[in-house]
Parts: sequence; C-alpha cells; structure tokens
Amino acid sequence: MRACRTLPSVATRDRILDGALGSFGTRGYDASSLDAIASELGVRKQTILYYFPSKEVLLEAVIDRSADELSAVLEGALVRAGVGWERVEAVVRSVFRLALRRPELLGLLREVSRLGPPAATRLTEALDPLVQRALHFLEAEMDAGTMRRQDARLVLLSAYSAVIGVATEVEVLRAVGMDPTLRSLAIRRRELLALLRSALLVHAPASLETEP
Repeated sequence: MRACRTLPSVATRDRILDGALGSFGTRGYDASSLDAIASELGVRKQTILYYFPSKEVLLEAVIDRSADELSAVLEGALVRAGVGWERVEAVVRSVFRLALRRPELLGLLREVSRLGPPAATRLTEALDPLVQRALHFLEAEMDAGTMRRQDARLVLLSAYSAVIGVATEVEVLRAVGMDPTLRSLAIRRRELLALLRSALLVHAPASLETEP
C-alpha cells in the first residue's frame, strides 16, 4: 500500500521536472516562472512548491537529472565505441542525436553556462567524472603520438563549446519557427567532425566520418 501511494508522487515530480526542463531549456531561466510552468502542466503553483520549495531548488533538481541523463547517453556511446578517434566521433554523434531527440536538454546546458555560479558550478561538479575521463583520454592519445600535443583542458573546453554550439542550433532554429532537416544536421555534424579531426589528429585520414 505504501508503494502504491508513492507512485503518483513520483509521477508528479517527474512531470514537474520535465516541464521545468522544457521551459528553462527553451525560454531561459529568467523568463520562466513557476506560475507559467504550473499552468502548462495543468497543476497549481503550490503543487510545484510542495516538491520544490523555490525556483532555485527546482533548477538544481533539473540540473542534477539532466546531468545524469547526459552522462548515461555519453557513457552508452563510449561503451559501443572503438578506440582513439572513434571515441571522439561517437561522443559527437550521440550529442547530435540528443539534439534531435531532446533539444531542451542541450538548451539547458547552454542556459546554465550563461547563468554562471552557483548553477554552472553544480553542473560542472555533476559532470566532473566525464570531464576527468575525457582529459585522461586526450592526454593518453597525445602521449601515444596520435593526437597533437596541446593543453588537454583547453582542447576539451573548445571542443565542448563547438559541439554544444552547433548542436543547439536545432533548438534555436525551432524557436524561430524553422524545423532543421536531418540532411542539414548531418552536414553540420560532418563539418564539425572534420574541424575537430584536423585540429586533434597528427595524421588525419581523408574520410570525414566512419559511418554515413
């Protein structure tokens, strides 16, 4: 009986998080109000405040859940990836797929970066295991001579900015009433991979992608 009573609460909490993610990731945090989120969800503002005592607490919960989702997506891509450059390509591909499936999540990443601390700090800490893993990968590839010797942190930051920037164009285009096509997204992905490959690899192969 206790488990049955908790199911509606879990479902309501998840709905609120979904609604907040959609609002924060598309309209922005400052332009999103609890009243508007509640109205879109068909609940009272007091219902949101029951689960999340303030808008700031709600943002923290959205960041935590989004970081978990992003980590799971990237980890899944890496499990199926090969070695070296193939791992970079797998991550980029997974982010672009996420841009089509969950553009609001990538929009949230961009918005949190804009907000700065403490929101950005919370996201950074949540993603730190992935960041450390990426740094170790880049340094190992540089030591092996397959990637150019550079500041690994600067490379990672530049790559992150480029990938998120290009991928979130999907959300921006939709916001102004334009629906990007799969072809246009594939072209942007191919161009970005070519840029990263040229910047990272000591001997970049002629082909742009290993898969169509």
